[in-house]
Amino acid sequence: MIVETLVHPHTIERDNLPEAVAAIGFFDGVHKGHQAVIAQAIDKAKESGKESVVVTFDPHPSVVLQKNNNPVKYITPINAKVRRLEELGVDRVYVVHFDKELAKLSPQEFIEQFIIGLHITHLVAGFDFTFGHKGAGNMKNIHEMIDNHLEVTTVTRLDYQDEKVSSTRIREQMKQGNMEEIETLLGRPYSLMGEVIHGDKRGRTIGFPTANVKVEEDYIIPKIGVYAVEIEIGNKKYFGMANIGYNPTFTDDRENKKIEVHIFDFNDDIYGETIVVDWKKYIRTEEKFSGVDELIKKMREDEVISRDFFRINK
Repeated sequence: MIVETLVHPHTIERDNLPEAVAAIGFFDGVHKGHQAVIAQAIDKAKESGKESVVVTFDPHPSVVLQKNNNPVKYITPINAKVRRLEELGVDRVYVVHFDKELAKLSPQEFIEQFIIGLHITHLVAGFDFTFGHKGAGNMKNIHEMIDNHLEVTTVTRLDYQDEKVSSTRIREQMKQGNMEEIETLLGRPYSLMGEVIHGDKRGRTIGFPTANVKVEEDYIIPKIGVYAVEIEIGNKKYFGMANIGYNPTFTDDRENKKIEVHIFDFNDDIYGETIVVDWKKYIRTEEKFSGVDELIKKMREDEVISRDFFRINK
């Protein structure tokens, strides 16, 4: 898969590009609704012998347009999104850098530069996709801005349990720790990728050695608490449990949230390695215990619950 980052104005020559069918959108999460859009673009590209393309954006428009400086976290930061698009079988991805100059483009200018100008001859988008200055372009008025050289397909809303499948819905479920519903909406577990770093090594002294995971990209971190997780190390997967929080039994630090993963039946040294953590089930909130013995007792209960979950859901 070819990945190209574009800025406004881009300098790619249209004549140097193959004709393409493109899915366009921000696609945070690449959830089932997004997958429906992308699948249509891939299918139509194959039918017509053209290249399948995804046009997406980075950073999120709110980073550029919002007046406050609150950091934006993603279900799939750009690198994770690109990996997922490759898994779906897309031929090429254009990552359009979103900045204030891009935001000023009229819908017509946007179409000419980032659709027609990229030799896209068929555009596929969700029913709620908007583009151009202040989102003035949409899938209802796009036909006023194009000629016969561009076909357009609008993909209708996808619902689950009578509610739209959306990134917003997934974010709300993340706050509740409802990882099973998130997995249904995404079509896969919610995953974080990070490097295993040295921690305080307290876990090994109580019989629960943990991998401290440093998440480098701007992922949304699930609700604080204990989870049953699946861990990918290299090409192998392992079961385990993870804690997101502050270790209140041992410290009063409430500023530095940690992700600690205990991998079942695993003793290898993986410091410095990058692992993937799939968040499968929320077990309980993080608690402050009266001492180590009470903590160990609870962690053993957590392990039983987690192992039972994986045994039932093999």
